[in-house]
Parts: sequence; structure tokens; C-alpha cells
Amino acid sequence: QVQLVESGGGLVQAGGSLRLSCAASGRTFSSYTMGWFRQAPGKERAFLAAISRGGASTYYTDSVKGRFTISRDNAKNTVYLQMNSLKPEDTAVYYCAAVSRWRESRPDQYEYWGQGTQVTVSS
Repeated sequence: QVQLVESGGGLVQAGGSLRLSCAASGRTFSSYTMGWFRQAPGKERAFLAAISRGGASTYYTDSVKGRFTISRDNAKNTVYLQMNSLKPEDTAVYYCAAVSRWRESRPDQYEYWGQGTQVTVSS
């Protein structure tokens, strides 16, 4: 099993930046594709980005492409989401998740989830 813990959320002004981190337990972190999702009040949990096991491939939803960057450091068992040019509509709880496949974008396809970290973007 994998345990995931997100951190780095907070309050930022529109146009600002945040970097989220997701720390994973265990010794098989590099066996998993890692994804980031977010859920705003009253909305479905939405896919943001995924990164392959070795970090060579990334995949983004159109709404964050060019603004957000996913990366990973397998030596540290950590995946990151760098968020730039933040907008008020980015306000949500952000979750990281793990799956033993590549390029999954549906929440139900992911096997392990962190507890989430709140990101609030003020106008």
C-alpha cells in the first residue's frame, strides 16, 4: 500500500504561484503513475495532471496546460505541482493520487489518495 500526504496549499492572490508537494510512503513509489486532481465546492473531482513512473512523460488537462507543471523526485518519494498564474477559479482542494498505469484521468481509476490540501486564490 501507498500513503500520500499533500502539502503546500494556502492563500495566494490572483496571478501568484504555489508549489504543492505530495510525499509518498513505501519503497515502490517509482512503480506508480502519479496524478493531481482538484475538487471545488459543488463540483466533481477533476483531473489536472499526471506523470509517468520515471517522470519522462506528463499529461495535462487543457485548463491548466501552460500554467501548471507536474514533476517528481523518486529519490525523495515526492511528486510536485508547480502552479503559476493562478486564477480565482483554481480555488479548490487539491489531491494527489497513485495508479499502476499511465495516463489515467478518471478519479475512480486511481488506487491511492492523499487527504488533500486547500488552495484559495483571491481576486
